[in-house]
Amino acid sequence: MTWISNTITVFGGLLLAHACYSAQEHAALQSFRAAATSTLTSSTPVASSLPVDIAIETIAATLVIVLGLVLGTRPLRPIQWRVWAGKIEREGEEGFLGNNGEVEKDYMGNPFTYLESRPSFVDIRRQRKEFAEWIKNGGGGTGKK
Repeated sequence: MTWISNTITVFGGLLLAHACYSAQEHAALQSFRAAATSTLTSSTPVASSLPVDIAIETIAATLVIVLGLVLGTRPLRPIQWRVWAGKIEREGEEGFLGNNGEVEKDYMGNPFTYLESRPSFVDIRRQRKEFAEWIKNGGGGTGKK
């Protein structure tokens, strides 16, 4: 898909360059024409607007360039972290291949790895119950003889 978007963007750039050149030539011809008529008559020259075909070519070239750039962009990532993390778990590295076929540089793997590897939360009630049972069973001694 990269070469298609690049080709479209380059074609749009050529169209835009042609439209700019045509507009410059039109302005140069109008100034030359105005200079020639001002020497013949002393009236004020009337300014001519840009021809419609040049304006349409400029708009079309801009749209073609935008189309090429949009086709060449990567798909957007989800805004919600849980959706993005779910995509990583479902698709793995294949879901994060760039336009050139390589894994993106900011791909970090499973984002839940840290959460899955950390120790559990402390259950105070369970520990209190275990401690009470330990005390009932003798508690391992008091350290006095």
